[in-house]
Amino acid sequence: MAAPTRYDVTRDELAERLDGEPRYRLDQLWEGLYTQLADPVDITNLPKKLRERLDRELPTALTLVTESVDETGDTVKFLWELDGGSRVETVLMLYADRATVCVSSQAGCAMACGFCATGQAGFTRHLTVGEIVEQVVRAAQRAKQVDRRVSNIVFMGMGEPMANLVPVWKSVERIHGDIGLSARHITISTVGLIPGIRALKDLPLPVNLAVSLHAANDELRTEMVPINKRYPIDDLISACNDYLQVKNRRVSFEWAMIDGVNDRTSDARELAALCRRMQPHAHVNLIPLNPTPGYPTKGTPLKRVYAFRDALEDFGANATVRQNRGTDIDAACGQLAAGQPVVDKPVRITVKP
Repeated sequence: MAAPTRYDVTRDELAERLDGEPRYRLDQLWEGLYTQLADPVDITNLPKKLRERLDRELPTALTLVTESVDETGDTVKFLWELDGGSRVETVLMLYADRATVCVSSQAGCAMACGFCATGQAGFTRHLTVGEIVEQVVRAAQRAKQVDRRVSNIVFMGMGEPMANLVPVWKSVERIHGDIGLSARHITISTVGLIPGIRALKDLPLPVNLAVSLHAANDELRTEMVPINKRYPIDDLISACNDYLQVKNRRVSFEWAMIDGVNDRTSDARELAALCRRMQPHAHVNLIPLNPTPGYPTKGTPLKRVYAFRDALEDFGANATVRQNRGTDIDAACGQLAAGQPVVDKPVRITVKP
């Protein structure tokens, strides 16, 4: 079994490594890692020899393969290699009023949604708590370079979070309790694994729930999201309503806009009817589909995306169009991993206009 990495170890486990040191060293180290977001060698209130030892004994879990920056400089995508050779992606998105990190929870995904680059790649393995938390830390370190503080975390990267819920939840607790982000600024996404939604309902923090819906009738959704055959829409809506009533957090539906597939007026009518079954109504995030090599159907043209939003609002649903970030750097989940060869050293790609 591999040795624990820097962000896998708990506070108690760190205390064991500091045996013989003054008790306050634990506070200094923990604050340095999670509040200052510093590497051990840079926590200057620790003795130099201790810093060097901790840096050796607690290696990082993520090895940078590629960092891609879009032409605006506001979207940064990281491709990491894990122990064993699997690769995962993290995206840092800078906005005028916030900075959001999109993290992966698995290497690959077993849900087999055909329009998703990660789903096309298949499942490799679950991520550990440390591998998830480190994505947040490393992205936050990158944000600090441009004087920005990460304010939002979304579990919408590679993998199905509900299929790896124990490490995901432990990472949420670490992000909330130690890095210091409000639970209301953390969103966990799922394609509709109802047991995970019901388990999440009974956990203490009121995180946001996002459901990758993409179709509002069982026939089309089963074709697009195969897990729907096991957990059909009526059961999914019931689980979402239960979550909403317990947590009092608005549930959002994610809807990838696919040309001629789920962007018709009839689709808007069906989706709005589902939203009205939620009290308060669910909010819809419309996502212009990023192209992927393994899925020939194109995304809906932007003009029709906005027309679909208007139709939803006419039918009584609340909807927004998500800003399409990083198409020029393969920012759809799994695209960067699928397109990068194995390299010996990290490379930086900056896409220029």
